[in-house]
This record gives sequence, structure tokens and C-alpha cells, in this order.
Amino acid sequence: MASANVLNVKTKKSENPKTGIDQAAREQIAKHLSVVLADTYMLVVRSHVYHWNVVGPLFKSIHDLTEQHYENMFKAADDIAERIRALGYPAPVDADHLKMTIDISAPGKGMPSAKVMVEELVKAHEKIAAEMRDVAEFAGENADPVTEDLLTERLAFHEQAVWMLRALVTD
Repeated sequence: MASANVLNVKTKKSENPKTGIDQAAREQIAKHLSVVLADTYMLVVRSHVYHWNVVGPLFKSIHDLTEQHYENMFKAADDIAERIRALGYPAPVDADHLKMTIDISAPGKGMPSAKVMVEELVKAHEKIAAEMRDVAEFAGENADPVTEDLLTERLAFHEQAVWMLRALVTD
């Protein structure tokens, strides 16, 4: 039996699907979705680390909410990556490509207080929501309602996350 050369498949830099979206617009949307994907992953990690390490009177509320958030965003990352592929571009494959940086104090240096954790999560969700809003608008203006709908749904999640997190620490 001849062995298939399945493991040596080379992914092209881009494909050229003919779905009615201009090539230049597809490229820009895919690039911006890659940034959204990287930020989503970083927020998954941050939420997970805070989930593990939160202490204090808000422990249960923050612990449960961050778990809901990182599980939701982990699934969303897959949806975003698959949308990038559907647009004809490879999903980013390494931290350099994604320009990923993580800015969380290591436990050895001490974790931030629960209130600071929540404030940092709020800022991160707001940042992603703003990015998504811009990309969704661009996608809508460039005949890509699928990306626009995907990001509109994600925006609703992030805006609700901001509201719920902020409500936890508001006096």
C-alpha cells in the first residue's frame, strides 16, 4: 500500500476563495481577526490564572465568572481561527506571528488583589470589544456579513462580561 504524503502538506500563505469578498478586504479582515484571536487567547490565559489564584470575599463570584469566561472564549478562539481559514488565510501558528505577550504577575511576585484582577479583566474585555467593533464594521462595509455576525455575537459577550465584572467591584 502506498503511503500518502498527508503529513507533508504545505499550507499556502493564502488561498483565493471566490465568495464575493474582495481579496484585499479578505486579507485585511483575516489580519485583524488574527489580532482578535491573539487577544482572545491572552484573555483566556489571564482569566484562567486569575480563576486559580483569586482570594478574598469575592472568591466564589470571581472564580465562577472567570471560569464561564475562559470556557466561552476558548471556544470562540476556535470559531475565530476557523473564520480566518474560511477567508483563505492560515490561522496564526506561533506567538511571534500573533505578537502575543502576557502581562500577568507571576505567583512568585504575588498576585494582584481580587479588585485589581477584576479591573484588569474589565480593561482587557473593553479592548477586545473595541477591536471587534472596528473589524465588524469593516467586514460589514466589505460584503462579509459572516465575520460581522461572528464579531457582533462576540461583542455581546464581552460587553456583558464588562458589565458583570464591573458590578462585582463597584461600591
